[in-house]
Amino acid sequence: MPVITFPDGTQKHYDSPKSAMQIAEDIGPRLAKAAVAVEIDGELKDLNCVVENDAAIRIVTIDEPEGLDILRHSAAHIMAEAVQRLYPEVKFAIGPTIENGFYYDFDVPKAFSSEDLVEIEAEMQKIIQENYEFSHWDLDKSAAIAEFRTKGEDYKVELIEDMEDEHVRLYRQGDFVDLCRGPHIPSTGRLKAFKLLNVAGAYWRGDSSRPMLQRIYGTAFAKQKELDEHLHRLEEAVRRDHRRLGRELDLFSLHDEGPGFPFFHPHGMILWAALEDFWRKEHRRRGYGEIKTPIALNETLWRQSGHWDHYRENMYFTNIDDNAYAIKPMNCPGSVLVYKRRMHSYRDLPLRYCELGLVHRHELSGTLHGLMRVRSFHQDDAHIFMTPDQIQEEIEGVIDFIDYVYRDVLKLKYQVELSTKPDNALGDDEIWELATDALRQAIEAKGLPYEINEGDGAFYGPKLDFHLEDSLGRTWQCGTIQLDFMFPERFELTYVGEDGKEHRPVMVHRVIFGALERFIGILIEHFAGAFPAWLAPVQARIIPVGERFMDYAEKIEQELTEKGYGDLRVEIDTRDEKVGYKIRQGQVDKIPYMLVVGEKEIANDTVAVRHRKLGDLGSMSISCFKALLANEVQSKALEPELASEK
Repeated sequence: MPVITFPDGTQKHYDSPKSAMQIAEDIGPRLAKAAVAVEIDGELKDLNCVVENDAAIRIVTIDEPEGLDILRHSAAHIMAEAVQRLYPEVKFAIGPTIENGFYYDFDVPKAFSSEDLVEIEAEMQKIIQENYEFSHWDLDKSAAIAEFRTKGEDYKVELIEDMEDEHVRLYRQGDFVDLCRGPHIPSTGRLKAFKLLNVAGAYWRGDSSRPMLQRIYGTAFAKQKELDEHLHRLEEAVRRDHRRLGRELDLFSLHDEGPGFPFFHPHGMILWAALEDFWRKEHRRRGYGEIKTPIALNETLWRQSGHWDHYRENMYFTNIDDNAYAIKPMNCPGSVLVYKRRMHSYRDLPLRYCELGLVHRHELSGTLHGLMRVRSFHQDDAHIFMTPDQIQEEIEGVIDFIDYVYRDVLKLKYQVELSTKPDNALGDDEIWELATDALRQAIEAKGLPYEINEGDGAFYGPKLDFHLEDSLGRTWQCGTIQLDFMFPERFELTYVGEDGKEHRPVMVHRVIFGALERFIGILIEHFAGAFPAWLAPVQARIIPVGERFMDYAEKIEQELTEKGYGDLRVEIDTRDEKVGYKIRQGQVDKIPYMLVVGEKEIANDTVAVRHRKLGDLGSMSISCFKALLANEVQSKALEPELASEK
């Protein structure tokens, strides 16, 4: 009779075989209610699985990651059954879970509409109320092929034919039968909170030469509250979409004449310049020398760097004087050539070069996404050449720099990953272990938690990746620190040590923003286009209440933009519109400050100040407001510092 061992090490003896559900009920009704599957000796199975022998088991509940994944997979099956009821001619492809949801691909004569999704949801609710049990059985491969071929399910037949196993598993709920490994929730009635989100086209198996299918995306959660919160986040993501805001705020545009090559407009360039000025100032403070390297370099260089063998499919090429050149996908070989221009002494090191370099990478058209995934971008690279005994201090210095930009200035949380040796790595294991240990020691010395990301290092060295968390809780990989022993070896870099002999330096590759275009896209979505004053394209808009106050508005503009106050960015709303309309438009345009001026302001030499978030701030002298705004810009505050005297 089975002896069951639970995760906490306790054991229980049963006098006869028990199903996993019976075991869960024996432990307690609350656990049984939350249970969706069981893990037996490390393998996930359905709750109706009978435990006949001694085993280590864990009841998987709906609020665990595995349980939520099972719930969503079951929701995909329920959706497929609803589609089958409504569209009997449908053919089924695949229906996996994805991050935060699921989808199913269908071959149907018509394109699904948003109205169809409402109808499918209603049919799913009927299936849920009917509370069909999920059951499974195994068939040998040939029998399964014959069954699905009889039904005309060509996609399922192809999937089974590609399988190596001699037996396949089928699941049924109600009238719907599908090819599936499982497990599933006990019955359809366990699905409580779900939503179908949208429809997209998808080629069968991602092959553009194969049929185009209709893919319905959906999501499901354990509780309605969790679903509501997720749907709110999705709505916020749409509201904050940088592509929409970029168009509405006239920051940038994308054109069919250059897919993946963004165009920045005057307001977008002001935002760009603010970030670039900040980047340049902070690098100078930390002893970096700025360089600029060419956009195209010859094939020989890229072969020597290793990019030709390891990155060629992502590169663009051209011919100059019958010689092959590559448009640079990375800035590092250029920095190496700058280093090699003369002999260096140990006294010169560490030598820090920074470059906001334009690079081009070939991305598939289907992966392009606004500013987040482009084919040309400016990378805020830096390359540090150092002696081996300077490694930890330099890496810690870069970590401090990244922490300053992310946490101190932008008030963003972040997580760190240590990415280790990939399969296509250059160099032997000993060098990689040395480099990986150096990064580990540096991040641990700074007291920062980190996770290991196995096999995701660059081909020339391990790296620390910094993932920003935005206002919606999404994470974006931006900063990286890569420790490289390979480039100095491949390019035969040297310095003269204290002993008068030549030695090999060590190299760090690092970025903080990453791609500046992408970083701007992240900031647009994080701030929902309402940038802090130091980044805002227009920091204050002057609103005269009538035409006769235009001269006073121009006087204010002149005083606010005179030299000595950080080149404040101010404009006048000259339109012949009512004040209320202009104020509302200022809110829509996400201008930090609106300065209303009329008879009273002229008489007192003041401005009536409104903030887009805080509302009416009252009347201020021009000099007082100028000091307030200039201080806010200088300190890079995210909100006004209202302690200033009015």
